[in-house]
Amino acid sequence: MSSSAHAMEWYAGTLRAWHLAILRYAVTRDNADRLAVFRIALEIDSLEPGQDGGADFDFFRRTSVELCTAILQPNAGASANLQQYLARIDDYRLKRALAAAIDASEPAVLPARRAVGRGNDLWKGLASRGGR
Repeated sequence: MSSSAHAMEWYAGTLRAWHLAILRYAVTRDNADRLAVFRIALEIDSLEPGQDGGADFDFFRRTSVELCTAILQPNAGASANLQQYLARIDDYRLKRALAAAIDASEPAVLPARRAVGRGNDLWKGLASRGGR
């Protein structure tokens, strides 16, 4: 296996560990689990050197802070952040588990409403085919 393939495999595994750490924090709301999310985020961010060669990439750390805050203190803005995060997750099972843990609803198709007590009025007002 080439070093770049190995690096991509490691990155994918670490990214999955980050998602699972967020899921665990969403379930437990425990500070140790929150710190695990931040540790993994720091690890991922440290792989991306900044423009000046320094390690100033902080996407996963910032996102982790936003998500953990949204999980702990839900409000309208937090809900939007969590929904945006859920939309980015490709793994359907992980997405469903996270949605359940944060009490977010997945987009669903609503069933068609049926009129109650209207009997056979469905075709009322339409011209009959026999009158052509």
